[in-house]
Parts: sequence; C-alpha cells; structure tokens
Amino acid sequence: MLKCKQASQLVSRALDEKLSMRERFALKLHLLICKYCSQFSQQLNTLNVAISSIGKTIEGDTSITLPTETKNRIAQSLESEQ
Repeated sequence: MLKCKQASQLVSRALDEKLSMRERFALKLHLLICKYCSQFSQQLNTLNVAISSIGKTIEGDTSITLPTETKNRIAQSLESEQ
C-alpha cells in the first residue's frame, strides 16, 4: 500500500510521464481510499489544465512583447545549458 507522500509523487509524475501499470494500479487503489490524495490529484489536474489554457492564450497574444535585453538574457541562458 502506498503512503500519501508516495501517492502525491506519483500523481505529480503522471502529469509528465506515463506510469508503469503497477504504479497506476497502486495509485488508483490509494486514491480510492484516501480522500486527501484524491482531492490533491483533482486539484493538480485542474491547475495543469488551467496553466495549459493560459499558456495557449498567451502564445497567441501578439500584444505581449519582451524587451530586447530580456530576449538576449533568455537566449544566453538557453545556450549555456546546451
């Protein structure tokens, strides 16, 4: 049986990657019996949908611009990570 900390970590990971069948089963079982983790999972999914929606809205907004200095700083940061 998963502990709440493990379940919350799996809920978070599930947003970014596919869990193994064993992990998915253990998580579903835990969420069935733990109302707190179930609420956490619902809240995290709601936040994920909202943030994704906001991101799509911002991407299409041509009135939002960054100063050249900020663009250069971002470009330099990305280059240094590669």
